[in-house]
This record gives sequence, C-alpha cells and structure tokens, in this order.
Amino acid sequence: MKILANDGLDQSGIDALTAQDFEVITQKVDQKDLPEFINTHQIKIILVRSATTVRKELIDVCPSIEIIGRGGVGMDNIDVEYAREKGIHVINTPSASSESVAELVFAHLFSGARFLQDSNRKMPLKGNTEFASLKKAYTAGIELRGKTIGIVGMGRIGQEVARIALGLGMRVVAADNNVGKASIKVKFYNNQYINVDIETEPLAEVLQESDFITLHVPAQKNGFMIGEDEFALMKTGVAIVNCSRGGVIDEKALLQALDSGKVRFAGLDVFINEPTPDNQILNHPKISLTPHTGAATLEAQDRIGLSLAEQIMNLLKNK
Repeated sequence: MKILANDGLDQSGIDALTAQDFEVITQKVDQKDLPEFINTHQIKIILVRSATTVRKELIDVCPSIEIIGRGGVGMDNIDVEYAREKGIHVINTPSASSESVAELVFAHLFSGARFLQDSNRKMPLKGNTEFASLKKAYTAGIELRGKTIGIVGMGRIGQEVARIALGLGMRVVAADNNVGKASIKVKFYNNQYINVDIETEPLAEVLQESDFITLHVPAQKNGFMIGEDEFALMKTGVAIVNCSRGGVIDEKALLQALDSGKVRFAGLDVFINEPTPDNQILNHPKISLTPHTGAATLEAQDRIGLSLAEQIMNLLKNK
C-alpha cells in the first residue's frame, strides 16, 4: 500500500510504516499536480502538514484515497466532514507537538521581554560602533516571574503553556468556552509535583487582567478574535503571542497597538497571508517572528511520525 507524505515525515514514522510493508513516498508534489500523481500511483494514504491542502475537489478526483493524515493539531487545510462523508478516515496528532509549541511561546516571551528580536538585528550592524547607545536602548527589560499570563484556549497546548508558566512562578488565568476547569500537574525533580486547578473566566476579564496573553484557538470563521475592541480592554504595556493560526489577530489593529505603546511587544509564529506575510509585520521592531515552526522540533516530529504510523496501522487492522 502506497503512502504519500507530501509535506515530509520523520524517519521514525517512515521506519515504522515500511516495517509493515507500506511504501512511503516523501517526494514533494505541487498542489496542482496532486490529482495526477495520486491516481497514477494509486495512493491510498496521503499525509500532510500545513502546506498541502486536501479539499473536496481533490477528494472527488482521487477515489483511491482511504486515509488522510494531518501531522499536527489543526485540520483547517482539510475538508474533514466531506472526507468522512465519503468514507475516508481523517486523522491528526493533537498531543504530539504540545510541548514544542508551548516552549516556542516562551521563546517569544523571553525574546520580547529582553528586546532580543531587535538587538539580534542591530548588534551585527552597530554593535562595534554604537555599543553604548544600544545598551541604553535595551535597559528597560522585564521579568516574567510574578506576572500574570492569560491563556486563551485551554486545550493540550494551552495546558502545557500553563504548566511552564506555573513553573516560572507566574500567575495563570485562562479563557475557554469549552473548558470550565483544568487541572495542571507541574512536575519537578525527584518525582515531586504539585497540582493546580485553573478555572476559566470570560475572555474580557482575562484580557483586562493579563500582563502577557497567548492564543491557542482554532482558525476563526467569523472575523478576528483579537481586534481593536479587544486591544482596548488590555493593560497598557501588555504583550501578546500567537502560535495558533493566522487570522486570530487583526494584524492592522496589532500594528496600531504596537505603535501607540498599548502593546509592548508581540510574538508571531502564524500570519494572515501565509506564506507571504505583510512587510509591516515582518519589519516591525517590536515583533518577534518565526515562520510557523511551533511543532518544528526533532522531538515533536518524532512523536508525530510515530503517532501517524500507529493510527494508520490500527485503522487498517480493524477494517
């Protein structure tokens, strides 16, 4: 049985599948060429990340497809309900990348809190001629410890963010319409741990209370979750991170909030116009930037590959 891993697959997943006599093709096929490639090679399983889309049109012209797999959490690049109506299994890996995404959130928070996104740009250019002025420009850094972090979306990733924040000595508040209370287990060395129960609050209250805000919600179908009205509710000097989906934040409103000083800094891993983000966003000195790499760690990719392989084998075993 042939599997097309069009956006790549970790070697651990490839090895697990080939050991069960699957043929795994990792050749990158252009979106427009997918129908011909899938039909010519009689691909039964297509695995994607965020680059490749599997829409109704592709499903309709590729009757050989039996399983669609998404390496990651969100499946907004797949017409999930339509595929399932056609009898196609759709799978993803919701827990495999939680730790990696959560750590990236804090990479952005630490970077913005100490101006790393700006100093890393300017030090190579001016560090040997304007060292003193650069040092003065970056003297107003802040600590995370003791501050309040607002987590919007308390799924697996949001709870992992809470775990790290509690370990850092932060106060955690959260908003989630589908989760009333989350119990967070914070582990320490020698098998010691504490349990912390976090009850969710209305979004408006979380926005008003937080020194730092991080978003972990699905793609928005009806406008932005964070726009002008939401920025108006926030503290002056707040920081915001989006490692969820582009379009959750109104980027124009974000730029205005950054320029006015309402928002101290932002961290963005996702953008409205991926893969061609707005130049104003890319060049703003108060924004820490990554190119949608939340799950791009060796450990997460290993877990994603193994999870997809295990799910595929279980599905076919139970057919």
